[in-house]
Amino acid sequence: MLAMIGVGVLMILVFGAKNLMSGKHEVQKLVTMVVPFVLFGVTFAVMGYATPAAMATLLIMLGLLVLFILVTGLRSTFKF
Repeated sequence: MLAMIGVGVLMILVFGAKNLMSGKHEVQKLVTMVVPFVLFGVTFAVMGYATPAAMATLLIMLGLLVLFILVTGLRSTFKF
């Protein structure tokens, strides 16, 4: 069962890379999807436990969300 999941994930990565190379997907959208996973990996490596790392990832992502909303609001207000 675990081998089938591994093969499925491998196929997703292979075909995703193929579509990225052929231009069907944009790199910016791919990076946007990868950021939470990378952030979780970093917090898990620092903390060593999955639950606190998940909560830290959630709080950091919420903080980034608020920050980006403020930045885009200021940018549209002052026409940067």
